Amino acid sequence: MRRLELTLSAQSDLTAIFETSDASFGVGARRRYEAIFALALTDIAADPLRLGSLDRGELGSNVRTYHLRHCRARVRGKAGRVANPRHLLAYEFDDDRVLILRVLQDAMELERRLSVSGAERE
Repeated sequence: MRRLELTLSAQSDLTAIFETSDASFGVGARRRYEAIFALALTDIAADPLRLGSLDRGELGSNVRTYHLRHCRARVRGKAGRVANPRHLLAYEFDDDRVLILRVLQDAMELERRLSVSGAERE
């Protein structure tokens, strides 16, 4: 399995998503989001070309997205499932690693939000 890394932007995205879920919908919602993101990240690290991922060449060389709706049915445990996940992972990969560039809502304009500096990618 490839090494999984997150840019500072992606880390900030996840923190904001979890905090907003907790504040708006409670700790149960936060746990559901944590569970679905953990599964999605594991999925992408295991197979960055997995079914459901999309080539996003317009966003950069070797950039793909993976929507959380593709793994929601497989979330297990006490947390339960997210009814209607609205987030996606934007990432790039090579033979050794998967780099999560951003974690964004599916309604966001990806090209505008996906400006990750070269320093963050290294």
